[in-house]
Amino acid sequence: MQKVGPVTAKQATLSAMNKDTPTANPKDMRKATLERVEKAVLDLFTTRDFNSVALIEIARSANVSLQTIYKYFGSKEQLVAYVLDSTLSRLANRMIDHLEGIEDYRERLRKTLWVMLDYFDRHPKVILLLTVSIPASRYRDLPVYESPELMGAFLGMLKDGQSKGVLNNAVSSKVLLDVFMGIFGRVVQMHFLRKEPDRLTDQFESLFGVVWGALKAQ
Repeated sequence: MQKVGPVTAKQATLSAMNKDTPTANPKDMRKATLERVEKAVLDLFTTRDFNSVALIEIARSANVSLQTIYKYFGSKEQLVAYVLDSTLSRLANRMIDHLEGIEDYRERLRKTLWVMLDYFDRHPKVILLLTVSIPASRYRDLPVYESPELMGAFLGMLKDGQSKGVLNNAVSSKVLLDVFMGIFGRVVQMHFLRKEPDRLTDQFESLFGVVWGALKAQ
């Protein structure tokens, strides 16, 4: 792999012109290379302000050329969005398995919350990247945000639970989803921002009690 040599700020700026559109699919990159790029993004953007990180720094950290970054990602914004979508898609696939594999609605939600907490215990930089490097208004730009598979499984389960009187039907299934994700997202974000010493899963039973109390039929 070609290493990146010194590049001046002016050269980096000039090379960025007309390169916002990637010309190749990141899925065609070698797995090891893509993993290095992902690690570089997670390391740099969770310890630095988004605007202070330059693409050349990411290239150097990942041991790839700047041209490779432009070729596969186009821009810093698209690179961060790709890494977020990729990492969150791995979580989404695990969530779908639990949402569809159990009959009991309470147990489905319980196991889904466990999977989510466990994932971020093991990958804390992903939630930090999501919450500090990309505005909430851009979440919809991530394909996983409105994944038909994940949203279909989650909303379908919530609607079924409402129709059978198990889950609160005073609001729409979308609101129930927002409540679930809202509680989860705030707890996880602040857990890492506060640098809490314990694991998220150590609080699992108490957290699920709060979530279930908010979603169950009254």
